[in-house]
Amino acid sequence: MNEPLIHVGILLEQQKIDFSLPSGYKLNERYVHAGDYPVEISGGKILFNGETFDELVFEADDPHRNSFGLKNVIIGVQFHWERKESQYFQGNLKFIMENDGISAINIVSLEDYLTSVISSEMSATSSEELLKTHAVISRSWLLAQIRKNKSLENAGTGYQTSFKTPTEIFRWYDRENHNRFDVCADDHCQRYQGIARQSTELVKKVIRETRGETLLYNGDICDARFSKCCGGATEIFENVWEPAPHPYLQAKLDQAEGAFLPDLTVEENAEKWIRSSPAAFCNTKDTYILKQVLNDYDRETADFYRWTITYSQEELSALIRERSGIDFGEIIALQPLERGASGRIIRLKIIGAERVMTIGKELEIRRTLSKSHLYSSAFVADAHGEDKNGIPQAFTLTGAGWGHGVGLCQIGAAIMAEKGYGYKEILAHYFPLSEKKMIY
Repeated sequence: MNEPLIHVGILLEQQKIDFSLPSGYKLNERYVHAGDYPVEISGGKILFNGETFDELVFEADDPHRNSFGLKNVIIGVQFHWERKESQYFQGNLKFIMENDGISAINIVSLEDYLTSVISSEMSATSSEELLKTHAVISRSWLLAQIRKNKSLENAGTGYQTSFKTPTEIFRWYDRENHNRFDVCADDHCQRYQGIARQSTELVKKVIRETRGETLLYNGDICDARFSKCCGGATEIFENVWEPAPHPYLQAKLDQAEGAFLPDLTVEENAEKWIRSSPAAFCNTKDTYILKQVLNDYDRETADFYRWTITYSQEELSALIRERSGIDFGEIIALQPLERGASGRIIRLKIIGAERVMTIGKELEIRRTLSKSHLYSSAFVADAHGEDKNGIPQAFTLTGAGWGHGVGLCQIGAAIMAEKGYGYKEILAHYFPLSEKKMIY
């Protein structure tokens, strides 16, 4: 296959978007002078320079060199560090109407896209072996998503990501809402924050040297997932997303081979695991390594291997009501019903004075119990200070890890690289049964 062009959704469903063209762009074969421009909605169309369009495509003279700017790009959507930035991107710029708003889409070559991704997901000052690892898995993940989207489109069947009954909400978050482009630019897919993050020659060298390298399993491109910190054990794919087994996304200790993973689906074992701090590659507070791996906003999260958060009764009941849209009344208990192989809760029963409901999967649990996203669903909940009616007045959540825990553990991989493991060894550790192959 040839290197594909990727359509990346940057700013989605806006009423107005401000952008800049430093040089070298055309619109319908007409040269557009360098400068700052707005597009906005007018009569259900896109208004630009006094004309209205159904869609606009600004084409670069040289898509590998020319860049455009977008103002007020939102990063960290719904996370605790959400903010806006002005960002620049290589390639072409496309505006479309989508759900009564304007979306800005970057059309960029896959390898140029990856140059930004591995500098956005981590720091561009990361070690060479870690950057190579991430280049391979980010390439694999993206190609797997594109192929799956085309397969679903050709099949003509709906892609269901939630099941709801009067007593249970079971939902996972994957590729829904992305019908007009391949991937978005935020944590929902992969962080893609433009050329400003491409701050080292090492990143470009890594992309050149791994060009086309992809993980395969039985001849198919691997859906190579990753998260910040597995908390000591990786999770099985189907416990987080759709119920489709991926043999290369297994549960295993984040340690050298030979260590034993306890059965964390058993509540007693999971509680003991989460309340302790077992050895693991990702069990580190090495600020030198973390500074290489984590961008500035990620370092605002100081504790990720083991963490605690305490809510008062008023805080927790209000939070759950706001995030779920359901009034449970005062919260009596948070009861795990099912855990995955890493100790992450898959199904959680929320017992309230007015309502009892079970929720899942892991991200739905994390969304419901935090103003942004709880670090992980691998937690135990302790109730404190019951009143005369037996209602707890506070809850403390003690948790493990940061993210869903499936596939590559970014912190663990960073430590492996620091210990001298090569990127092929790191890939083999986190994606057993897969093979690496150059596909273009």
